[in-house]
Amino acid sequence: MIISEQSLRTFTQKIFLAMGSTMEHAMLSTDVLVLADLRGIDSHGVARLIGYVRLWEKGRINTNPNISIVHQTPTTATVDGDAGLGLVVTPFAMKLAIEKAETYGSGWVAVRNSNHFGIAGYHALMAVEKDMIGFAMTNASPLVAPTYSNERMLGTNPMCYAFPAGKFPPLIVDMATSAAANGKLEIAQRLDKQVPDGWIQDANGANTTDPHALKTGGSLLPLGSDREHGSHKGFGLSATVDILSAVLSGANYGPWVPPFVSFLEPSPNPVGLGIGHFVGAMRVDGFRPADEFKSHMDNWITRFKEATLIDPSQKVVIPGEPELAAQTKRKRDGIPLVDAVVNDLNNLADKFGIERL
Repeated sequence: MIISEQSLRTFTQKIFLAMGSTMEHAMLSTDVLVLADLRGIDSHGVARLIGYVRLWEKGRINTNPNISIVHQTPTTATVDGDAGLGLVVTPFAMKLAIEKAETYGSGWVAVRNSNHFGIAGYHALMAVEKDMIGFAMTNASPLVAPTYSNERMLGTNPMCYAFPAGKFPPLIVDMATSAAANGKLEIAQRLDKQVPDGWIQDANGANTTDPHALKTGGSLLPLGSDREHGSHKGFGLSATVDILSAVLSGANYGPWVPPFVSFLEPSPNPVGLGIGHFVGAMRVDGFRPADEFKSHMDNWITRFKEATLIDPSQKVVIPGEPELAAQTKRKRDGIPLVDAVVNDLNNLADKFGIERL
């Protein structure tokens, strides 16, 4: 099914409103999800909506949170999200980071007591709009085993760095620290397709291409897949995200992070509050004039795009380019939704008494 951006926005806002969100929060949550779909990150777009609803029904998401600053210095802060949607809590934190950066050059905010925050790129790009470098990361449900283990200890723990440029769009490095994001497994499950080698292992630690392996005790692998291909580096990156997002903020970390799926209950012995995020903003002109930096970013991008190719039919892809191309196309032609997602959304429409897609 192909649906226009505006139709999908209207539908999604109605779902959040039916869950009890204010109009402001419904619009913001919708903006985060729809941007993911526009940018081709289908695993983190409206496909996630049913998961939020199920968590709300279990009382694990507060759609009217009292988001508060529980600790701060001139350049840092810790925010408590009051179990709110991460789609709402994280922009609050990033705005705070930007405000601090505007005054002091940089701002860093740790978040606790939150939920899944959508695509990290949405939050990091908020800083880019102010000629700042944006950072956003979050820990997540424990699905990833550290190198040499078959125990789920970490989430896919994405991190994003966003840099403003001049004539080129921002350069956005937005990636999971696991070999693949769990959302990609969910897409493979919906399409009944196998996944590539190196994404997951079964309950015994053996490689598998079965996208359902997590349901039988398997685990995702860190970026690098195995020790010989650098999985210890992916493990290190994921650990960094977990520590900055949760050990620093007072959220749950490691195997104690509450699961996104509603049929699994959070740990009965939590070590913190909810899940955690970490965001930051740095003024470019704290280091050199912004126009000068952006000119050299353009030069950097140009030179890398001109790099000698192994195969002339291919090209060097600058981080963020595929997503921008998808956004341009989908704004023009509409957003494709797979049948399984359409069915989920229409079931939500029936549940809340709103018009189907």
